Amino acid sequence: MKRVVVFGAGLVVRAHVRYLLDHGYQVTVASRTVSKAEEILDGHPNGTPMAYDITVEPDKLESIIADHDVAVSLLPWQFHPHVARACLNVGKHMVTTSYVKDEMSALDAEAREKGIILLNELGVDPGIDHMTAMQVIDRVHAEGGKITTFQSYCGGLPAPEANDNPYGYKFSWSPRGVILAGLNNARYRRDGQVVEVPGEQLFDHVWDVPVVIEGQHTDLQGYPNRDSMPYTEVYGIDPRDVMFRGTLRFPSWCAIQKQTARLGWLATEGIDGLEGTTYADLTALLAGIDGTDDLKAKVASKLGVDTDGPEVLGMEWLGLFSRDPLPGPTAPVDVLTQRMLEKMSYNENERDLLVLQHTFVAEFPDKTEHITSTMIDFGIPGGDSSMNRTVGLPAAVGVHFILEGRFTQPGVIVPVMKEFYEPAIAELERLGIQFTEEVKIV
Repeated sequence: MKRVVVFGAGLVVRAHVRYLLDHGYQVTVASRTVSKAEEILDGHPNGTPMAYDITVEPDKLESIIADHDVAVSLLPWQFHPHVARACLNVGKHMVTTSYVKDEMSALDAEAREKGIILLNELGVDPGIDHMTAMQVIDRVHAEGGKITTFQSYCGGLPAPEANDNPYGYKFSWSPRGVILAGLNNARYRRDGQVVEVPGEQLFDHVWDVPVVIEGQHTDLQGYPNRDSMPYTEVYGIDPRDVMFRGTLRFPSWCAIQKQTARLGWLATEGIDGLEGTTYADLTALLAGIDGTDDLKAKVASKLGVDTDGPEVLGMEWLGLFSRDPLPGPTAPVDVLTQRMLEKMSYNENERDLLVLQHTFVAEFPDKTEHITSTMIDFGIPGGDSSMNRTVGLPAAVGVHFILEGRFTQPGVIVPVMKEFYEPAIAELERLGIQFTEEVKIV
């Protein structure tokens, strides 16, 4: 029986592990909290929970991987190169869902030389977005066309009926990464010009994105997702007009997060002397405001926004002006993270929503096509979230293809080649993750 070790037991692991168990593989789930691994495996006879913390026992990594055929890293992204290095040392393949960083790219030549697959960016974004974009791009090229505009938006959101707070957002995982992503630099092409966006200006680049959700026209907002320009090479296109990859949110998220960052709430360094203080005290300290009297009005004036605008009302709803005592963390972003988890978590029977939409302009010798490809995927109340399924299942499919010998290309790989994405998309459709496509000829 072929063996897989999955490092991590977060909230995107369950669907991943279940798929592998259903396909007859022996699965070890290695987590620093072994009870989480036990819960995910749910007593399955082919499942083995393991207590393992990569930060405490890094020397054990190679021996654990050596006992398996494929390693899956669902740990935070900074640990992926360590897992990859261990895989190269013991001659095993690896799958991750995260973006390829420089440390991973540096392993490509060695992986190709050793015949080892390091398959990255195989979740939803990145992952499903790559595969479904390439499906359209390759078809356009095969028909003699050229992509002149490419836009892609993706967002994990609460379903409309669960969208009941001023932020238009909820979490089924730690908010920290989502929050700090609001400080990322970005780069894209629009109107034929490359636009450089410093992190502090990210939420100045926001556009309305209309999407149909359960038959209802819904106005979402999109903003840049990191650097879009390298994907001209990854996708084999060079659009002259637009090259843009973005993140989707319900309206107000961008406005609130912009002003929250301006106040200093995204700072990652701890602050001394917060014992016995309140959220209002910390807000005043970060804003450079003397005292907390009439704090709401003072913050609005400081930021140059209306007191009854979405930015200030959102902060008020979250409790950033409250007299509630601060929790243990001393870094503002960690205080904010904990507060968001308290106020913005999903209830047991609420659904989440994953929206992924590509738009293309394809020029042919005799026509121009406007192509829209959209995925609308809902979580299952009381079951798997959409985020769990759309992140975990593509990675599981990748593991399955490697173990069955259906994908053999070594190196540091992103899933943009036809021999991978065609069967992978077909398998995801079988699992209920589907796209609809609309083509308009102009």
